[in-house]
Amino acid sequence: MAKAVFRNAFLAPIVMIGLLVTGIAATPVAAQFFSSGFEFLKAVKDRDGGEVNKVLEATNGSVINARDKTTGESALHIVTQRRDELWIRFLTEKGANPNIADKNGVTPLQVATSLGYVEGAEALLKAGASIDVANSTGETPLISAVLRRDFILTRLLLANGANADRSDNSGRTAREYARLDGNSRLLDEIERSDEDRKVKKPQNSYGPSF
Repeated sequence: MAKAVFRNAFLAPIVMIGLLVTGIAATPVAAQFFSSGFEFLKAVKDRDGGEVNKVLEATNGSVINARDKTTGESALHIVTQRRDELWIRFLTEKGANPNIADKNGVTPLQVATSLGYVEGAEALLKAGASIDVANSTGETPLISAVLRRDFILTRLLLANGANADRSDNSGRTAREYARLDGNSRLLDEIERSDEDRKVKKPQNSYGPSF
């Protein structure tokens, strides 16, 4: 009995030391568990500009287009969803790609359109967002705007070159959706856009010009 007590008393400090060493060894692993991309997206969600700049500087900006492993969303998706024009401009100026799609093929411009977020759509278009990109259902930003009966966004997208005759996976176009809805205002805007493009379309010319 005495020997057992003595043995336990002797082993206890060794076990404690082992646990401490294990804990110390595990700390760096835990610290490395979260990637720079994860930390960047978290900082964006938290509106922590200081931390965002810190991570960008530490990674030479390589995480600017990091995507959530579950949703595929980028930082631009996050700030567009919360209608944050300041952050949209900040991120695009840092090199964020406005055409990155999430796992459903949705780009930040499509997010802005689905929300009726005009200022965000304008900022993304200015940053180079593709106007006719389609999601997994074939829906373009213009189709989304027409389905929402959003006249302002429809006008904005058409003015930036959106194609009213590009079809979704069902085979219908923005023009056809406007007709089906009987929305004369949207149809008038589409037709006005058609006329404007005819006027702006350069005419072929032959021979020398003086």
